[in-house]
Amino acid sequence: MPARPRPSRPARESQHETSALMMPSDENARGHVFGGTILAMMDKAAAVSAMRHARSPCVTAAVDHVDFRTPIRVGDLIVLKSSVNRAFRTSMEVGVKVFAENVLTGERKHTSSAYVTFVAIDAQGQPRPVRPAICETPAERRRFEEAGIRRKWRLTHRYKKLTPEEVRL
Repeated sequence: MPARPRPSRPARESQHETSALMMPSDENARGHVFGGTILAMMDKAAAVSAMRHARSPCVTAAVDHVDFRTPIRVGDLIVLKSSVNRAFRTSMEVGVKVFAENVLTGERKHTSSAYVTFVAIDAQGQPRPVRPAICETPAERRRFEEAGIRRKWRLTHRYKKLTPEEVRL
């Protein structure tokens, strides 16, 4: 019996936005918000996008290309935006952007970005197929293409043992 084609879903349906006010409990010794706090928030926002797309539970498989561009301060409103960039057979790449907003002035700065890979799972915790993402805009098509390039790099380097020459900076 041939496999049923997987129905597709527009990438825009996975979009998610959330925010949180950074409090003193989020502060590190330098007076900025802990990077780990931001990473946890990014993972949660990305998980929502992945589950919206897959319509099933999803688990984090990888977090890569995280960059912290500018510090976030206590009192800032953190705004996270996430969306599925591309769906593969059982996995999805989700892009996450973080913005810090000064709620008194309205000024908003892009502070962090990351790509998070999720795997959709079934009731037994095993990977399950996900539907393809439909790109409707030039930006979605660009993210789709770039996600394929990043996936190829991830898979090539996943368990690669580095030579001493590759380790040297």
